[in-house]
Amino acid sequence: MEMTNNVTIKRVISPVSVADTTAQVGQVIDHQNYKDAMYVIATGSIADVDATFTVLLEESDASGSGFEAVADADLIGTEALAGFQFDDDNECRKLGYKGIKRYTRLTITPVNNASAALLAAVCVLGKPAFAPTENPPA
Repeated sequence: MEMTNNVTIKRVISPVSVADTTAQVGQVIDHQNYKDAMYVIATGSIADVDATFTVLLEESDASGSGFEAVADADLIGTEALAGFQFDDDNECRKLGYKGIKRYTRLTITPVNNASAALLAAVCVLGKPAFAPTENPPA
């Protein structure tokens, strides 16, 4: 059971400490030559006692414009389940994408957050058209 040569991991949101309600807009991910995609969100310490964090996944045929929310039918899991709150310290969430658009973008938006909240996100691309995949990814 080997998957290392059959996935590529892309940075979406570098580890960051968020101390306000600024939306954390992730890098645009290009799905060309991959059939599967899964976003992984990792939290660290979340200091504010009433903060919540909503997750939005958008898709587009162009890398720099035209992004629209992904239809629920094109998600594996839900954006609500991928979201987190003040008592979800040191946890991970996942959200899969099975749509047909070439590009996706993940955004995490804090609400009622005024203290340090540590988070990061990556996208795992699978079922490559060409294997083995590069390590480290290009």
